[in-house]
Amino acid sequence: MFIKSKHGKITYGIVGLGRFGTALAMDLANTNDDIIVVDKNEDKIREIREYTQNAFVVNSLDKKSLEETGISSCDVAVICIGEHMESSILTTLNLVSLGIPKIIAKACSNEHGIILEKLGAEVVFPERDMALRLASRLETEKVLDFVQLSEKLNVTKMIIPTKAVGKSVLDVNLRKHFGINIIAIENDGNIIDLVTPDYIFKENDILFLSGSKESIVKLTDWADK
Repeated sequence: MFIKSKHGKITYGIVGLGRFGTALAMDLANTNDDIIVVDKNEDKIREIREYTQNAFVVNSLDKKSLEETGISSCDVAVICIGEHMESSILTTLNLVSLGIPKIIAKACSNEHGIILEKLGAEVVFPERDMALRLASRLETEKVLDFVQLSEKLNVTKMIIPTKAVGKSVLDVNLRKHFGINIIAIENDGNIIDLVTPDYIFKENDILFLSGSKESIVKLTDWADK
């Protein structure tokens, strides 16, 4: 886990201004943290300077060129050039050698991700993760959101099934029947984060659940019957 710098902010370095990198840079620019952005495309750098002046055109992502941008002083560096595997790997290696505390790298395949992890980066698969979330939301209208934390653990936000309204948590027993735990319940803006077995489900309850993707699919199938 990285530690905030003495001035209380986290400084982020972003390498690559594709769709993922640009969106990330714009979001981070709206926080109080500092960002340094690097890309070889002058037009993209010119556009992102509307959000931060620490944006640099770098034609080569070698160690010396990266160091000259000041990115080595960042707390976190995010490498957003996953579609260019060779460049991604070399850039990751260079940033690791600069001693940046936390490096996150976008990968385009499992093999690519394995290499990046071996170099010391935390790996993300933005396109795959978004596809999983969308697919899971499309499986049922009751699922409001879906976040995959690991291959076996997911967090889902869904509307209470009609057949569960008026029954207690113990009566429905999602843990026993589906292997799902209730993290919290929201109703009319109020959050219940300590859900007891005698809680009676109400209409318009929104459930925050954790469990495997298979368990969540079973629950939604049951809810739709």
